[in-house]
Amino acid sequence: MSDRYYQRAAELAGKPPLLWERHSWRSLQARRDAGDELVVLPVGAIEQHGPHLPVSTDSAIAAAVCAYASAKANTLLLPTLNYGVSVGHTERWAGTVSLMHETLALSVRELVSWLVTQGWRRVLLVNSHFGNHASLSIAVDRLRFDYRERLQIGLVDSWRITPEIEAYFTCDGADIHANRAETDLMLYLDPEACDPELAATVDDPDRTDGKVFSYLVPATSTNGVTGRPSEASAERGASLLREMGEALADVLIRARTEEPPLPHAGATTP
Repeated sequence: MSDRYYQRAAELAGKPPLLWERHSWRSLQARRDAGDELVVLPVGAIEQHGPHLPVSTDSAIAAAVCAYASAKANTLLLPTLNYGVSVGHTERWAGTVSLMHETLALSVRELVSWLVTQGWRRVLLVNSHFGNHASLSIAVDRLRFDYRERLQIGLVDSWRITPEIEAYFTCDGADIHANRAETDLMLYLDPEACDPELAATVDDPDRTDGKVFSYLVPATSTNGVTGRPSEASAERGASLLREMGEALADVLIRARTEEPPLPHAGATTP
């Protein structure tokens, strides 16, 4: 599924990403032994994205943004983890296939443990689905405790890599879904899977402002959309992907050499 999105990202970046799955074990070992310690894991979801976008939307965005950044920063890119925590969408609209929160957290911990035992010391999770954030944060918290001096682990949400990117993503609502920004990106990445005519008719407002409680999506959206996809364009999608990819590439370049602010002192004694 990711090949299409890699190709579109590579067209913008001007060169292909550094894909983990296209290396042999000897090639990966050589990079690791040469000091290439950073690995990127994109995390998406398979879930309904309104009547106008494919259910691959979050995974497509994760794959494409990471592919662009991988190409620019020459960083190893793991295959996208396509399934995420999408329980908030329920079974109301066809297409959603979800993990539970604890399953995603444990899956990421197990995947990263394989990387650590093989000698990779820096892992960045790049998430493109709101519902994954809590589980991924728990996974990061556990991994940084379990591996301490052996691993540097971090989490970046693709829609808020910079304040400017977050402002654009949320310009049509704080609790957005299948909105202008996501439709922009998908019209560029996979236009054949989108329905632009339908996108022009399915705007639905954010109904969560001022609410005390958190609600499942069928209680806040009439059609699985929150935002204004009617304003989207493929041209804006290309420029947004470039902006996100460049911002993430900068993060990867800094992550390659970043060290803890203070040396790890080990366990304290009473």
